[in-house]
Amino acid sequence: QVQLVESGGGLVQAGGSLRLSCAASGRTFSSYVMGWFRQAPGKEREFVVAIRWSDAITYYGDSVKGRFTISRVNAQNTVYLQMNSLKPEDTAVYYCAARRGGTIRIEKDDYAYWGQGTQVTVSS
Repeated sequence: QVQLVESGGGLVQAGGSLRLSCAASGRTFSSYVMGWFRQAPGKEREFVVAIRWSDAITYYGDSVKGRFTISRVNAQNTVYLQMNSLKPEDTAVYYCAARRGGTIRIEKDDYAYWGQGTQVTVSS
């Protein structure tokens, strides 16, 4: 059974940084795509970024390009999301997600596995 556990959220001032972690277990993830999504109050869950585990190919949402960086560490089965130059509009619950297969997708319905989420709050 796939399990995803996020950590690293918190409260930060605008312009600051946070690093989120997603610890994955229950599978060999070499044939998976790992994604980060976020959901602000009253809004739809939106795509942030994804990485293909096998070759670390990435795809970023427009709102985070140049500020966020996704990476994965094979030995730790962990995906990281480094978030720099944070803005108040980045405030949301951030979710780690996984989908089997090699194609990066940006729709949440394409991801079968989800973590419980971690809150990120950026104050102005």
